[in-house]
Amino acid sequence: MVYQVALEGGYPVSDDRARLDMGFIQASLASTYWAADRPAALTERSWAHCLGFGLYQRDGGQVGFGRVLTDYALRAHIGDVFLHPAQRGLGLGKALMASILAHPALASVEAWTLATADAHGLYERFGFRLAEPDGKWMVMGRGGWR
Repeated sequence: MVYQVALEGGYPVSDDRARLDMGFIQASLASTYWAADRPAALTERSWAHCLGFGLYQRDGGQVGFGRVLTDYALRAHIGDVFLHPAQRGLGLGKALMASILAHPALASVEAWTLATADAHGLYERFGFRLAEPDGKWMVMGRGGWR
């Protein structure tokens, strides 16, 4: 079943994968600090394993995106959240995040993560905080595609 939320001003958010404008998403990600050099094929492969959210204008044109990598039970990681520059400052980023966090398939998820270099204020509104080392979380970087 498709999840859709109607936002103020007639902007719908939907998890309908068929509505996603991959050309718009790829072009938008190419202008970000975190995915500018990411190969398009790698990004497309990552979408296949995520829950994607499109933000659309009333006419159906896509103006935003976010995705969630999740097991749909305990953990979720939010990534690739962006808005078209012309749509910024309208509260749509907050509305997109609220829609993602309210998705019924993610209701049992307790452990949420994300990474940002410039949008801490947005995410703090939803309860995210800077991570504190607790001696339990471990990370590994393998170099991968970079």
